[in-house]
Amino acid sequence: MTTSASLPSGTEAAMSAGSTVTDRLVGANARYAAAFSDPGMDARPVLKVAVVACMDARLDLHAALGLELGDCHTIRNAGGVVTDDVIRSLTISQRALGTRSVVLIHHTGCGLESLTEEFRHELEMEVGQRPAWAVEAFRDVEQDVRQSMQRVRTSPFLVETGDVRGFVFDVRTGLLREIDPA
Repeated sequence: MTTSASLPSGTEAAMSAGSTVTDRLVGANARYAAAFSDPGMDARPVLKVAVVACMDARLDLHAALGLELGDCHTIRNAGGVVTDDVIRSLTISQRALGTRSVVLIHHTGCGLESLTEEFRHELEMEVGQRPAWAVEAFRDVEQDVRQSMQRVRTSPFLVETGDVRGFVFDVRTGLLREIDPA
């Protein structure tokens, strides 16, 4: 697998000569746009599914799930945790854009397993203001998937809660392991 972490030395030299990572991304977009043609899609996912997953850079969700552009809505955050904002996004996804299934994906070796709510206290001490959000750290990834499934299934804002499934993605093998909600 090739990643931007294994860039050729010429690219690294060009980036260190005053450009930033954002400059590199904007340049890549210009090349992308030059060959782009409107696929004629709307915002409604073809497969009527929303995927909630961790933001971890090791998860290539489209490749891992065999998805193409336009197949799903993808909602990502630290830990793939079902927060109020995830419920907001899922509610819009279902009620305004027709999704019917929810797939939740956590993963092995998640950074949230090594944090605690003490992180918020440390931030408060550093910046002088307590964050309004919870860290949502966890020690047991399977239990957190169950909790996330429960949050989706019991939300009064979601109309489709019959097809909610949770998984743990193994970052070493690429395999999903389904988690029993019980």
